[in-house]
Amino acid sequence: MENNQKMTFKVINDEGKETECEVLFTFDSDETKKSYIAYTDNTVDESGNIKVYASIYTPNEEPMNLIPIETEKEWKIIETILNTLQEQAKENLDIEG
Repeated sequence: MENNQKMTFKVINDEGKETECEVLFTFDSDETKKSYIAYTDNTVDESGNIKVYASIYTPNEEPMNLIPIETEKEWKIIETILNTLQEQAKENLDIEG
């Protein structure tokens, strides 16, 4: 049986506004020795795409502290994973549709 429960967390921006975000996936990189989290606040950009964010985090840390990703290498790793997940989702739609 699939667990369809969404994992969410709240972030507070610089103005003190609280926003609920949905966790898309987390992963650990053997290459960088860091843990990453990809998430969305389910807002949409000008092109109609759901905005996705990624940060470095420490698993099991309370409260969760999101650290900005600052290297091109780390962004490439996350971009590759997002593209792979997007392709898998398209394939699943083709199979099910």
